[in-house]
Amino acid sequence: MRIRRCITLLSTLCTALAVAVPASAASASPTSPAAPASSSADTPHPYGTDHAGSTLRTHEGAASGPAPQPLAGVAGMDVSSHQGNVNWAAAWRAGARFAIVKATEGTGYRNPKYGQQYGGSYNAGMIRGAYHFALPNTSSGAAQANYFVDNGGGWKADGRTLPPALDIEYNPYGATCYGLSRAAMNAWIRDFSATVHARTGRYPMIYTATNWWRLCTGDNASFGIKHPLWIARYAASPNPLPAGWPAHTIWQYADRGRFPGDQNVFNGSLDQLRKLATG
Repeated sequence: MRIRRCITLLSTLCTALAVAVPASAASASPTSPAAPASSSADTPHPYGTDHAGSTLRTHEGAASGPAPQPLAGVAGMDVSSHQGNVNWAAAWRAGARFAIVKATEGTGYRNPKYGQQYGGSYNAGMIRGAYHFALPNTSSGAAQANYFVDNGGGWKADGRTLPPALDIEYNPYGATCYGLSRAAMNAWIRDFSATVHARTGRYPMIYTATNWWRLCTGDNASFGIKHPLWIARYAASPNPLPAGWPAHTIWQYADRGRFPGDQNVFNGSLDQLRKLATG
């Protein structure tokens, strides 16, 4: 009898406890549905989060105030999480016809606004693309290329998607060349490029500044054969260009202006821009 009474009392107690815990709390997930899906490839970002602002302005300076748009070429923009939810319809009305969106940095950061920015620019009618901010001192080129492609840095021959882009430039967190020798830096870029090409069928565009490229790669001329150049230079002209590139493909000429984010111009016609997106 005593055993039966104990079982009855335990059953009653368990029922009471179950009622006391709300069903919503029992089923709640520690991850917000709005957050990007977690990935086993993620590693903690070594500097906490992505950097804010242009490294070019910090290292090379620029004229104050918005820069005038170059007369020739197709106007565009590039954005990161720091621009938040972009009003793409307004950017289109202002004349932007392409956008390049930050997807990743290192192997531990993904742009939480990527969906709104990458999809939103496309839905507004723009040709869009994605870029990866390199941290060559934290992991291999292949590791960062895979992380980039796995988290939005892909490409498809639809005439609306630009080749994946590698943003390799002044280090916002420390030593200018990330503590790498020129030989090591060139090997890292080749590793990244080969992996992106194997995954997407396209060699990445390379975003860089001429002064940084000269200092940190030794002005390596071999990359100009296969990689479109996205040059960053806040001046009246994109020249001089790094060795190996007789011409630029995209010029980032200012970090402020009539569009959100950085101001860019494609060196050609809209039809040529579509051909670049087609491959």
